[in-house]
Amino acid sequence: MNFLTHVLHLAGSGAFAYYSAAQIRDSKTRPNILAGFQLAESGSVPFLSALSDRAAAEGDTWLAEKLAKHASDETRHGKIFAHALQQLNKQVIDFKAQPQTTSTKKSQQRSPFFAAFFEGYTQEQLKPAVIDWDVFMASTYILELDASKDFARMAKALPDNEPTSRNLKLGMLCIAQDETGHAAYLYEAMMQRMSAAKVQQLVDMWRTRKVNALLAMVGGILQRNGETRSLVQDSAPSEVDSELVAT
Repeated sequence: MNFLTHVLHLAGSGAFAYYSAAQIRDSKTRPNILAGFQLAESGSVPFLSALSDRAAAEGDTWLAEKLAKHASDETRHGKIFAHALQQLNKQVIDFKAQPQTTSTKKSQQRSPFFAAFFEGYTQEQLKPAVIDWDVFMASTYILELDASKDFARMAKALPDNEPTSRNLKLGMLCIAQDETGHAAYLYEAMMQRMSAAKVQQLVDMWRTRKVNALLAMVGGILQRNGETRSLVQDSAPSEVDSELVAT
């Protein structure tokens, strides 16, 4: 990674850390960012499960088990965020139940972040049945590594003086630890498949892509004047097993 990319990485990470911390600390914006996390974590489960099945079919039982554990963790993360939303009497909007308008279809297209992150790759190339293992491992390693730091920072931004925020803080710290573990097994998997120099080359390439993706995301936010599409709706208060957060 060259010096300019390193500087942009630090600047972009700092800006995102400030933005996300402010979003989750503010009671008005917290539900929407929690909903985004719930959708992202739960949405990755089918992809990871399919990759686990593929690894098993290819005879890599170690990777299959790691991917299955990864999918299980993401399922639990989604439940933690859903629980946090329910404590705020909110829930994720069921977009499938909504009529498909032109604006809805546009909003469901690949985000500016992922469009930039996976620039040059088609949706077909990124499906679990055919995605190049090097692409999956290196790109996901970067995302998981950064997510572990992002969740930890956001957790620290939450106040301790009321139960809802304190429970969310504990849950996000646990999630951050999980993401660190995910990054570790992905790095180990790359080291098993290629030389250390090749791993570093791949990591640097996807780090550069992440920097470009962050810049694209910031550009999108600025174009919308900081406004984001609502992902939540009101829900009836319900009791959810608090062990989701404790675990």
